[in-house]
Amino acid sequence: MTKPAAAVVDEHIRPRQLADFIGQDDLRANLAVFIRAARERGKQMDHTLFYGSPGLGKTTLAQIVAGELGVNLVSTSGPVLERSGDLAAILTNLGRHDILFVDEIHRMPPTVEEILYPAMEDFKLDLIIGQGPGARSVKIDLEPFTLVGATTRIGLLTSPLRDRFGVILRLDYYSPEELSRIVTRAARIIKAEITPDGALTIGSRSRGTPRIANRLLRRVRDFAEVQGARTIDAELASAALKRMDVDALGLDQMDRKILSLIINHFQGGPVGVKTIAVACSEEVRTVEDIYEPFLIQCGFLKRTPRGRVATARAYQHLKRLGEDVDEGGFLTLPE
Repeated sequence: MTKPAAAVVDEHIRPRQLADFIGQDDLRANLAVFIRAARERGKQMDHTLFYGSPGLGKTTLAQIVAGELGVNLVSTSGPVLERSGDLAAILTNLGRHDILFVDEIHRMPPTVEEILYPAMEDFKLDLIIGQGPGARSVKIDLEPFTLVGATTRIGLLTSPLRDRFGVILRLDYYSPEELSRIVTRAARIIKAEITPDGALTIGSRSRGTPRIANRLLRRVRDFAEVQGARTIDAELASAALKRMDVDALGLDQMDRKILSLIINHFQGGPVGVKTIAVACSEEVRTVEDIYEPFLIQCGFLKRTPRGRVATARAYQHLKRLGEDVDEGGFLTLPE
């Protein structure tokens, strides 16, 4: 089956070596030590957990670890593993020192998770054969392997599973300068000419996330090609991003809608996240995982025991975008 063009581009853009991975300097330095130690011992690497917001590079790092160790990578995700037999089939087919990558590992069913405990600790699989009085337990030896998990919500992992990971690494949001370097590298790969200012313009509006930076780069390139521009500079990038409704701080239409709803409809808060989700016609989890973290990091939103509250900076930012502010400090809706 032929892969979609976007998927091929994504695979091509992903760095394949740790030296090519931009950003997360402390994480990369520590991970390089763990990989080298495992390679020199001739042993499998300790089970590793990457956690952080979506699009920061967890899957890419798992692929890099497999490449640096020279082993195979078998990928799956927590929601896909519906039965314990699904996981057992994967584990028994792993080669020596192979890596099993489980994305969204916090969404793995409890019955499947329990199969992992003896597999992670003793490299053994406990299976129940048969039913009723004739049922018996069978132990199957597994090849030593490394489980690499990725999660956006580490707090939802059970303590028994989390404590079995020997390496736990957190990915932070990227700085505009780091994203600028990522955009420059990606532009070179997809053969798009871009100036340093153009790359920085895209990087500064990418919400601290490489996945978004690469997506915006491709869309800006579309505008450049249609307009017949050979080089993406700051002016062209800014104009294209404005057409896509991405403002100077990287907030998109939904970000601004959330802030406007809190300010206009709920007097700045506090308001519950479920109410915000209903008002925005979005899922609660989408609001919590995608929009809230960035708004909080930018200082536009804060969480309180009573709900979400818009900050003074949110008022100032929306006012700069052309909204009206009355004497009480609240934004007023147009007639």
